[in-house]
Amino acid sequence: MTITRIGRRPLPGLVSITFRGLPPREIVDLVQRAQLAGIEWGGDVHVPHGDVMRAREVGAMTRDAGLAVAAYGSYYRAGESEGEGLEFARVLETAVTLGAPLIRVWAGNRGSADADKACRDRVAEDARRVGAAAAAAGARVAFEFHSGTLTDTTGSAVELMAATAEAGLLTYWQPPVGWTHADCLDSLTRLSPHLANLHVFHWLHTGERRPLAEGAGPWLSYLRAAVAARGGGPRWALLEYVRDNNPAQLAEDAAALTEWAVQVDMEGERP
Repeated sequence: MTITRIGRRPLPGLVSITFRGLPPREIVDLVQRAQLAGIEWGGDVHVPHGDVMRAREVGAMTRDAGLAVAAYGSYYRAGESEGEGLEFARVLETAVTLGAPLIRVWAGNRGSADADKACRDRVAEDARRVGAAAAAAGARVAFEFHSGTLTDTTGSAVELMAATAEAGLLTYWQPPVGWTHADCLDSLTRLSPHLANLHVFHWLHTGERRPLAEGAGPWLSYLRAAVAARGGGPRWALLEYVRDNNPAQLAEDAAALTEWAVQVDMEGERP
């Protein structure tokens, strides 16, 4: 089965590390029952870096179920991991064997406030290298948008995207916990020309995970901003974490996300 995006809305999927304790077979079954379209497989537990046999098995399992491999969520840190024993060549081989069109990496291991020019240059240089290597293999690389890295603020992320533009790097986006809605929307809008996928969840400022449906207002605005992005917007909106880590919550969150994606797509078709 070929998964194709309808209109401009991103396809709904799941980040596998949402359920780290479940084996891949159970995750595939959950995603099928929730009527999602694909999975971003994590590189720590479900498809470990360098485990080509597991990558081949999980990739086939995913496609046989009529689902897509949305991405490979690696734990490669640009500018750091090569020196710590995790070679990008191993990550890339795993991603290609899995059949992932996109590899998620991390922008170093320091927050922007703690990173000097040498650190920023090291991360950017390595990111350009891995981006070029992935492109040669038919894949792309995108940064995680996350605290403790050079994508912890919008300004720093924009600067990093400019520094790696020649290698075609992209970025994920997710609403940082504690940010105002206005700041989140501004961040997403500024990063939209470089947007790969969205990580979707609804947390309170305390970090408490809530049902996604409770975040309808903010998430509808984020999806509207995302589909307006240059190049047609993100390919995937991937659910990441659910209330109480409960697999039963996935179906409810998936239904909400799918409904919003359809609504935004229909809005875009109106004259």
